[in-house]
Amino acid sequence: MTFSVKEIYFTLQGEGAQTGRAAVFARFAGCNLWSGREEDRAGAACWFCDTDFIGVDGPGGGKFESARALAEEVRRCWDVEATGGRPYVVFTGGEPMLQLNAALVDACHALGLEVAIETNGTKPVPANVDWVCVSPKPGSELVQRSGHELKLVHPHEVEPDEVAALEFEHFFLQPLDGPDAAEHTARCIDYCRRNPQWRLSLQTHKLVGIP
Repeated sequence: MTFSVKEIYFTLQGEGAQTGRAAVFARFAGCNLWSGREEDRAGAACWFCDTDFIGVDGPGGGKFESARALAEEVRRCWDVEATGGRPYVVFTGGEPMLQLNAALVDACHALGLEVAIETNGTKPVPANVDWVCVSPKPGSELVQRSGHELKLVHPHEVEPDEVAALEFEHFFLQPLDGPDAAEHTARCIDYCRRNPQWRLSLQTHKLVGIP
């Protein structure tokens, strides 16, 4: 299988339960809920997406002809930047489950990598993924209904009480970015105060100016 990857880069995880953790982000190209083109945004399920996932022209991006080749590039990126600690990769997108499979996870594990995924949950995640973060999107069928972390952008058409009974260890509300971000943050804070099952997730990478 050939993997199409927009970019691979070393950073800190900016959101959710793993905030602040050193990580290699491997962003797959493509998504099943939005083309990535601005002319299609208004009709997309995740119209609020803030990510460029078109093509393979980002830093470290390209076509990888095997799971081993992609895993080796991820591990190389970690080794160039980090000393010590357990190597950690976050597969994201777009929608990573259009490409990520058990063979790729196995190839990463063989190189000592801990594997996380950030997915919209419309496709089942391989059982050998170490950390599963699901972010439900409006108007889409949620297939992956369990995992380690559910991260809900708020406010939008999916309400917290619609997903609060799912089998996740952590539940996060993340304020919808944009011109009304301050109002959305206040709404998330208020909801988390009144519903302590939920915790606030901020996009700290944007606050501190890292990728």
